[in-house]
Amino acid sequence: PNDSIMAEESDTKESSSDFKWIIDPLDGTTNFVHNLPIFAVSIGLQYKNETVLGVVYNPVADKMFFASRKKGAYLNDETISVSSSNTLSDSLIVTGFPYLQDNKWDNSFTIFKEFYSKTQGVRRLGAAALDLCFVAMGRFEVFYEFNLKPWDICAGAIIAEESGAKVTDWDGSKYPSSGERIIASNGYVHDEALNLIKKNNFNFF
Repeated sequence: PNDSIMAEESDTKESSSDFKWIIDPLDGTTNFVHNLPIFAVSIGLQYKNETVLGVVYNPVADKMFFASRKKGAYLNDETISVSSSNTLSDSLIVTGFPYLQDNKWDNSFTIFKEFYSKTQGVRRLGAAALDLCFVAMGRFEVFYEFNLKPWDICAGAIIAEESGAKVTDWDGSKYPSSGERIIASNGYVHDEALNLIKKNNFNFF
C-alpha cells in the first residue's frame, strides 16, 4: 500500500518507496469499445526505476504473458521465445499510429511504407502491450512505435526482453521509459530495422 503507482486512468500516487507499479487497466480501448478482442490489462513493477516484473493479460482469450528479470518469459506457464527469422524480407511487422495528426503524421507513414515494401507485411492491432508480447512469442519480428506512454510499454518491454528480444530507442540506445520511441525485434533483424528508420529522418520524432 505504500508503493508508488502510475496508472493511465488515475492520478499518479508518489511515495518514498523504491517500488512503482505502472498500470494500464485497459490497453486497446478502441478495440474494446468495438468488440474487437485485442485488448489487455498491463501491469509492470519497477524497483529503483528499473522494470523487474511485467504481466499482460488478455481476458477474452485467457492469455497471460508474464516475466520477471532474469527468469524468462511465459505465456500461460509455457516459456516463450522470439522467432529465428534473420532478414526483414522474411519478417512480419507490427506498429501503431498516434491519434494526433500533427507534423509527424506524414513522416510516420513514410516509415510505414518502407517497412511494408521490404517485409512480408505490416499490421496495426491497436494494443502496444500485446504487440510487444507478440514479438516475445515469435508472432512478429519487429514492433516499433512513437508517442506512447510508460503504461503502454513497461510490462510488455520486459516480457519481450526476457524472451530474447532486443528492445531499444530508434537510435539503438536504451529505450526511454516514457514510451517516446521504442522498437523491439527478435534481435536478428534489429540493425536492419534501425537502418530503415534512421534513413527516414527518425530524429524528427
